[in-house]
Amino acid sequence: MSHEDKDGWNNVTETNSNVPALGDQDRGASPFDRIRRVDASGEWWSARDLMPLLGYLRWERFADSIERARTAITNSGQTADLHASRRRELVATSANMPNGLRLNYKLTRYGAYMVAMNGDPRKPEVAAAQTYFAVQTRKAETAAAAAPALPQDYEQALVALLGKVREAKALEAENKVLAPKASKWEQVVNADGLIGMTAIADMLKVPVKDFTNWLVEKGIFRKQLSRFGSNQNMPRRTYQRAGFFEIKIETNGKVSYEVAYATLTGADFVLDEWNKQHNAA
Repeated sequence: MSHEDKDGWNNVTETNSNVPALGDQDRGASPFDRIRRVDASGEWWSARDLMPLLGYLRWERFADSIERARTAITNSGQTADLHASRRRELVATSANMPNGLRLNYKLTRYGAYMVAMNGDPRKPEVAAAQTYFAVQTRKAETAAAAAPALPQDYEQALVALLGKVREAKALEAENKVLAPKASKWEQVVNADGLIGMTAIADMLKVPVKDFTNWLVEKGIFRKQLSRFGSNQNMPRRTYQRAGFFEIKIETNGKVSYEVAYATLTGADFVLDEWNKQHNAA
């Protein structure tokens, strides 16, 4: 338990404050996670727990860093007592002596980050703490920004539900359109997810040479001399960069040659173009 005295200090009646409550410990790999505490106000860190992790041996020197952090917090427009509140806590001195009081600070994640930022920059432990608290703060900000706003009333809840239903129906309709296209290529697609010109020509029931000549007429392919000296109909670079076609180098054991393949997107595109022209005729 704690209460605030007239000087603005929190007096804490708990002892052994260097040991976080067992239920509050995070078993993560980071030592900063392991000393993290949680109470009704949220997560926090004890400055006494944090001190050795930042490479400090003397409390007085560490307390100076905390006071600099409090000043920086105030200068940034925040409330220092909210993020780095002073606490007087009881500690057991010995079996024959009464309990003593010592100074400690209750640090929020932001408060601990500011303490690390105002620590001794020559200490590698301080650099590690700066990185840890900066990353954790960024994660919390990102999670908060990504969290959807909760409906404030029954009407908003119905609107949100209707939006989800519409999204689901639109996805279902899209899948119905895409499913036939995907299924018609699954028998001819190779291990690289590509489809040969012969396979497409066979589906259209035309000779592959007539099919690639038609692609040349449409401006999708062009006649060219391959790098190996043969005349071929090959896809234009524009359609290759668009992800419709790929050119592979293959060999029969004696001679290497270029082979054009369509991607699934390219095969759908070619089929649509073919059907538009031939269905219109």
